[in-house]
Amino acid sequence: MKKVVLFFVFFSLIASNLFGQNIVHDLKIQGNEKLKTTFIKSISTIKSGSVLDSTIIEQDILRLKRLPSVSHAYYQVFPSEDNQYNVFYNIEENFTLIPSANVFTTDNDEFAYRLGLYEFNLFGRNITFGGFYQKDIYSSYAFNFRAPYLFSNKLGLAINYQDLTTQEPVFFDNTSSNYKYNNNSIEILGLYEFNFKNRLELGINYFVEDYQYKFGATNPNVPQALNVHKWLAKGIYEYNKLDYFYQYVSGFKSQFNFQYVTSTNDMLPDFFIGWNDFFLFKRIGEKGNWASRLRLGLSTNDETPFAPFSVDNNINIRGVGNTIDRGTGAVVLNSEYRQTLIEKGWFVLQGNAFIDAGSWRNPGGDLGDFSQDDNIKVYPGLGLRFIHKKIYNAIFRIDYGVGVTPNSSKGFVFGIGQYF
Repeated sequence: MKKVVLFFVFFSLIASNLFGQNIVHDLKIQGNEKLKTTFIKSISTIKSGSVLDSTIIEQDILRLKRLPSVSHAYYQVFPSEDNQYNVFYNIEENFTLIPSANVFTTDNDEFAYRLGLYEFNLFGRNITFGGFYQKDIYSSYAFNFRAPYLFSNKLGLAINYQDLTTQEPVFFDNTSSNYKYNNNSIEILGLYEFNFKNRLELGINYFVEDYQYKFGATNPNVPQALNVHKWLAKGIYEYNKLDYFYQYVSGFKSQFNFQYVTSTNDMLPDFFIGWNDFFLFKRIGEKGNWASRLRLGLSTNDETPFAPFSVDNNINIRGVGNTIDRGTGAVVLNSEYRQTLIEKGWFVLQGNAFIDAGSWRNPGGDLGDFSQDDNIKVYPGLGLRFIHKKIYNAIFRIDYGVGVTPNSSKGFVFGIGQYF
């Protein structure tokens, strides 16, 4: 049936080039339950009265498949009257009230977890709202609101609040100490979608950082207590050409993030930080998926123990530990091969072999730091993914990474969703 429909659309488009343009009589939505029909039509480019164009229709379908509330989407075209056609968008919905969980450990008996609950399709309009509780020695929590199409099919809003407390290592004089670190912040972002592939986020963040010395080395030039009020200006630009087919992803995405931070304390001076994540996904045969992420980042190169780029289990290097080092620059490559082992209806078991590798620039150092042995971390490993195809982001992952560079650790990383 699908081949017949595709042949019909192809024949219709050829005919339209020879004898005139075909017109869309109506756009009809099928299969959606919670996701509002009015919302789907508002973000779709195809409208009643527009020219029947398969390229535009396929872009609409890709946009729908990127929504958290949609597990799959496809289209059909049928003749109506007077050389007009009805276009049907068929929706397979995800369940979108989702708990989240991340657990990470190392062979040093470090243990931390984060539990959350998010609704990704509030009011049937692709609005995300939820929060999390984190235990990483200390308790933390956050609330997030994100509505990318709140004001129009291009303009939206995001609001984030967090009260995050962790034990953070501070590195100086070839040694380190540990601080209780608290970051209390409120952030407001404007979201704008230029077109199908390009979007922009701009906003501000007001936050207070508090450092309290706990144990470890000391230095008269490194304060044992700090409480600093800061403002942050933030911009994110994304170019997205990813295509989704259930658990499989293909295509390219680039995301650039830039922040400028002002401070009220000379110990934590004003600084900028910027990084670009490059994502490349490729289908391998029927059941394979190769995925890679390359991060290139630099910040103001102050010689400070509070450098912004961290080396962390749950962010960039699986198995390395919880914030084992800091730097003012980062080059990180995560590459993995995902193979579907079992697929039965809604359930998928996926195997995973990965290599995480990265290097950091020391605070106050130079670009040559990236090639120093002490700064290079390489962690290969294996993992499993337990996937529910009808629940958004319902991917329970287990990874075990083992360091092969000097002074390495090893450990498990558990979480919800793919690592990247």
